[in-house]
Amino acid sequence: MTRDHLPYDLVVFGATGFVGNILCRVLLDHAGVGEDLKWAIAGRSQSKLNNLIASLGREANGLPIIIADAADESSLRLMCEQTAVVVTTVGPYALYGEPLVKVCCETGTDYCDLTGEFPWIRRMSKTYKAQAQQSGARIVHCCGFDSIPSDLGVYFLQQQAETQFGQPCVRVKMRLKAAQGGVSGGTIASGINIAKESAVNPELWHELNDPYSLCPADYPTIDHPSALIPVQHDNRLQAWVTPFVMAAINTRVVLRTNALMNTAYGADFEYDEGILTGDGPIGWLAAQGLSAGLSGLFLAAFFSPTRWLLEQWVVPSPGEGPSVDEQEQGFYDLRFWGETADGQIIQTKVTGDRDPGYGSTSRMLAQAGICLAKDIPKASKPGGFWTPASVFEEVLIQRLNAHAGLSFEII
Repeated sequence: MTRDHLPYDLVVFGATGFVGNILCRVLLDHAGVGEDLKWAIAGRSQSKLNNLIASLGREANGLPIIIADAADESSLRLMCEQTAVVVTTVGPYALYGEPLVKVCCETGTDYCDLTGEFPWIRRMSKTYKAQAQQSGARIVHCCGFDSIPSDLGVYFLQQQAETQFGQPCVRVKMRLKAAQGGVSGGTIASGINIAKESAVNPELWHELNDPYSLCPADYPTIDHPSALIPVQHDNRLQAWVTPFVMAAINTRVVLRTNALMNTAYGADFEYDEGILTGDGPIGWLAAQGLSAGLSGLFLAAFFSPTRWLLEQWVVPSPGEGPSVDEQEQGFYDLRFWGETADGQIIQTKVTGDRDPGYGSTSRMLAQAGICLAKDIPKASKPGGFWTPASVFEEVLIQRLNAHAGLSFEII
């Protein structure tokens, strides 16, 4: 069957989880059931899927159900054979994600997820890249807060630089100016799993310190700054800057985008991320405190006893998250600063009107899945492992502006 004759444009796998539930509500509000978008929900429990439909209200009547288990390739294959795109929220992906990636690459089914687990992303690409290219499956990781605002934010800035200056920026910085809302339990669980793996795998230590770890082997590398920058004073922005926890994945994704786009940003392109904490002594103290907290969290996750304490008493569990009101009251404001090779400066910003980890992430993921199903022909973007900016480009920016509460602007 061609993709035009598949029963569904999109299937939400893991629909009964916390993020999956929010995603279904977003899709229902945006597209209804079986109208412009043909979509279905999937999971391993018929009763939980039935309960989800009931909780969604009368508007969800007739929403199709597919039974599939993350550990059962035969059920995953039956699901993939019915849809153009699978959007999965089942993580941590390093524990549960590989069978679905494998089956998508075998069946030519397009795929979006929310992972920020860069060692797993690298392993999936190395293992299944050839199959994806042969079957036509487009695999797009990192379609939530990590890493769509960063990746498409840099893409947007570079497009503006090309328009204004006729050249890209060779240095770009992203600074989180303000945000309200927490990081998701699934994201934290993924980070803890990376720390756990690094404790028993010495080779992973090198990967943790290599910002180019997701780039192809032949990508031209430079002495790039670490993804987690030290506390520093940014004289241009007149504020102290502390490491941003998402920089570990976002920096790698942005650098991979440059590689996949034939070094459109330049062979010596540099990118880093941080959090603005203000100027003066108070800003310095806040920066040092946040940096120490981030280091302490990783060290605690590295050792088994403290990792257990974290998981039991400190961090939210996967499947837990804020209320609807808390999601709607959240927001974020990311500032991008770029400099061309001859010293010309451009500044842009990306804002979102929901909390980053859940409300905004679910809407970004929804639009990424719809965009892959509806807007990006396989003739223009063939099978392979893509980043959000390299596969979606301007098309997703337009969707996010129109439907997901994001705004991309020149300052």
